[in-house]
Amino acid sequence: MKVFVNRRIPEAGINMLKEAGLEVFIPEHDNLSHEEWLIYCQNHDAVLSIGGEFKYDKDFFTQCPNIKTIALYSVGFDHVDIDEANRRNIPIGNTPDVLSKATSDIAFLLMQSVARRASYNFQKVKDGNWGDFDPLHALGQELYGKTLGILGLGRIGFEMAKKSQKAFDMNIIYHNRNQNEEAEKELNATYVSFEELIAQSDVLSVHANFTPEQKELFNSSVFVKMKDNAIFINTARGGFQNEKDLYEALVSKQIWGAGLDVTNPEPMSKESPLLELSNVCVLPHIGSATIEARTGMARMAAENIIAFSKGEKLPYCANPEVYTG
Repeated sequence: MKVFVNRRIPEAGINMLKEAGLEVFIPEHDNLSHEEWLIYCQNHDAVLSIGGEFKYDKDFFTQCPNIKTIALYSVGFDHVDIDEANRRNIPIGNTPDVLSKATSDIAFLLMQSVARRASYNFQKVKDGNWGDFDPLHALGQELYGKTLGILGLGRIGFEMAKKSQKAFDMNIIYHNRNQNEEAEKELNATYVSFEELIAQSDVLSVHANFTPEQKELFNSSVFVKMKDNAIFINTARGGFQNEKDLYEALVSKQIWGAGLDVTNPEPMSKESPLLELSNVCVLPHIGSATIEARTGMARMAAENIIAFSKGEKLPYCANPEVYTG
């Protein structure tokens, strides 16, 4: 079986594929054009897909009839038309769990960085603008005993809530499609409606799977209902927020601050006015950027393709219904 890997990943995953007797192709450069990417896909049986710049939609599947499985190097799969994959009986793999701690670390980091205006103050030091002591300048806020609201209390959200509760004794509320009994028992988390979530959260952290219906869910109509001391954190997908509305909410003091590891669009323009605000911290989508997480992702993606090559079910499958349809 011929496997196309569109970008270099930790060698552990590549070695697993080769040791399983699979033919692996990795292009010499990472910045493939859409045409180059499509040609490579057309000449392979499986794709180990890194990044979300290319869409696996109906047009892709029509143009690449030889593709039998796709192993995503990510948890999210919003760039894949799952319904079309199911119709064509193509299993889609992803990499859940392995990056839960690493991504929650970034959410936790952003929460603290925004609360204490860390990136703004670091820039002052770099600019040689330390200045004299001013008791009122660019004050932060403390997080002790405050309410953390989680949108999407799955594996990553659970880790974020656990860290926040242990470090700052924060109260946990959440909104999900389904109640999380484990979180309610272990963290004393309280299930609330979306309206209650945005109204009660001192920190609102987004960890939900993104769907087209949730595009720019966080817009002016939502920000205006949040607390004026609220911190908005997003480490899920940038499509959740309307960044023009987020900027307006921040400068008009409808909310207090924002920490983003994902942006809309992504990458964020260096000209974005959000980057000029002292109460904003933006990171370049580094939620899974640890040696441990990225190596684990490589292994899981390889395991998915190897299982498929043996005629077995993908162990980490984003569309398990493909096996029962």
